[in-house]
Amino acid sequence: MGAELLAGDPVLAARRLLGAELTGRGVSALVVEVEAYGGPPDGPWPDAAAHSFRGPSGRNLVMFGPPGHLYTYRSHGIHVCANVVSGFDGVAGAVLLRAAAVSSGADVAGRRRGPAVRPVALARGPGNLCSALGIVMEDNGIDLFAADSPVRLSLRDPDPAIDGPRVGVSKAADRRWRFWVADRGEVSAYRRSPRAPAPGASD
Repeated sequence: MGAELLAGDPVLAARRLLGAELTGRGVSALVVEVEAYGGPPDGPWPDAAAHSFRGPSGRNLVMFGPPGHLYTYRSHGIHVCANVVSGFDGVAGAVLLRAAAVSSGADVAGRRRGPAVRPVALARGPGNLCSALGIVMEDNGIDLFAADSPVRLSLRDPDPAIDGPRVGVSKAADRRWRFWVADRGEVSAYRRSPRAPAPGASD
């Protein structure tokens, strides 16, 4: 099962990724929380919250395909965050990896995250997930399904999903494009952006 299963609607790709195994530099983890992001207004999944909304640029070009590649960016200029590209070649779509449950290499992840971090929190939150798995900005554009990739993805039968609004976005803030696995302590808490419209006033 490869990238072709992620090609298309980013919401379907997000659901497909729950329960997938992500391996990076000595650590493996099961994906338990994701968010879907679309693309420009003239595309099939217009999404004002997506980095690709204003069209392709040097920064976001990876989001425009092909699927199965990694798109990295810095949140607030500090934390590296990772997305799995979906959509089609030339059509933007991506899924933000928000949280994962470390299944092997917990000692390695613990050294990266620090001794005070509890095992359940090693990869909770998109920045922490990248820190735990050793994902860096230079991984931008790598093929997650290539055998020699430093970060690899293995799809499995997806876990059932709970859905809700995305975390921290000020646009399209009511869109229920965040998905997570029930009863997993690794899932991050929901926080609505203070710049978002009142609940029910955003698409």
